[in-house]
This record gives sequence, structure tokens and C-alpha cells, in this order.
Amino acid sequence: MGIVTLVSCGEDYVPKPKAYLRLDYPEAKYIEAKVDVPFSFETNILATKIKSIGVDAVTKSYGINLEYPSLKGTIFLTYKAVEDDKKNLTNFLRDARKFTEKHMVKADEIPEYPFTDKEKKVYGSFVEVKGNVASPAQFYVTDSVNHFLTGSLYFYAKPNYDSILPAANYLQKDIKHLMETIKWK
Repeated sequence: MGIVTLVSCGEDYVPKPKAYLRLDYPEAKYIEAKVDVPFSFETNILATKIKSIGVDAVTKSYGINLEYPSLKGTIFLTYKAVEDDKKNLTNFLRDARKFTEKHMVKADEIPEYPFTDKEKKVYGSFVEVKGNVASPAQFYVTDSVNHFLTGSLYFYAKPNYDSILPAANYLQKDIKHLMETIKWK
């Protein structure tokens, strides 16, 4: 009969746990945006490029881009004046809904959150679009009389929900802050 002895050098092998990329963004610091438009709002200091992309004097509409180079994203804002007969307000609201509906094909879920600030006369909606979509967040606000502002978030990358989620969540907070700080002129 033979004796077999096994000797091992070192410790038992233990597989490493899965690692996840940790993205830490700085705490948001807000300042009033310096843009010549019929409303004011606060924006995160990470929006290092604020561009007014055009004014149409006939329709009284403005385009503004809040660019976040460090997050590789932009919040696109479009302001339109509401006409006296308010028929165009109905069209603006319909267009905002249609824009969100275009994402239904690829979206996993589209929760909508109403927004109301009676004191400032700001009413609207924030929509989060979950899934591999081009724009993970959209919103609109209006005073229902003179002003209508709509916005959407885009990233400079192919839509991959898991990859952009931390940055999308961060910028969605900025959008909500923008909505909360709107003051019509």
C-alpha cells in the first residue's frame, strides 16, 4: 500500500468579484445663466458652453444649447412665444408629446412627472425615457399665456442605457433644477 501526500504552496484560489466602473460627479453648483432670452434660469457650472443658437424675430423663438463637455452631453432648449389666440400653445404641447412618442419603439419605460409652480406660473412635465434611446430625458414648461420652453438631453455617443445612466441621472437633476428656477420676463 502506498501513501500519497499532496503539498500546496500558497493560498487557496478565490476568484475576484465583478467590478463596476465608478463614476463620481462633483456636487452640482448652480449659477444664473447669462443668456438674452425672455426668461431666466439657473444652470450647473459644468455646463461650460452655453450657446444661443439662433433667434427668429418673426416667431419669437430661441434656441439654446447647454453643453457639458466633461459628460459628453448637451441639453437642447427651444423657447417659443405663445400667440394671443393660444392656438400655437396647443400645437407646441402636441409636438412635445409627439417627440416623446417617437421614443416608444426603443424605450423600456417612459415615466412622466408633472411639474407645477403656481407662484412663478410655471407648469409642465418632465419625461424620463428609459432604454437605448437617443434622448433619455425631455421636458416642457409654460405659463399657458405667453411662454413655452421645451428641452431634451442628448449624449455624443451611441445609445447604450447602462453606459450613459450615471451621466443621464446627473443631468436629469440639472433639468429639474432648471425647471424649478425658471422665471418668465
